[in-house]
Amino acid sequence: MTQALLLSFLAGLMGTNGIPHFVLGITAREYPNLTGNSPVRNAVGGVGAFVIAGLLAFWAHIGDHPRAAGIAALVGVLVMTVFHARGGAYRLNVRFGKPVPER
Repeated sequence: MTQALLLSFLAGLMGTNGIPHFVLGITAREYPNLTGNSPVRNAVGGVGAFVIAGLLAFWAHIGDHPRAAGIAALVGVLVMTVFHARGGAYRLNVRFGKPVPER
């Protein structure tokens, strides 16, 4: 059950992290990204995050513990939602010395 909880949490985290990168990437807008702020890098990074989230959900065997896995995934979604809502991506770019796009 621990594996289901951890992997479901990480799936929620990664899937939610992919949303702003993918959406801003496909709308040709820059967004903080450790690999570069360009729209193409963000769009590709967003797709990559979705793939990773899907693999994590698959490996979690969510069907074995659906309620616990669902709650763990929702906690991951909430954590990443708060991270992005508080400008965490912008702060990470500053921390790692990367250029920060305008908001």
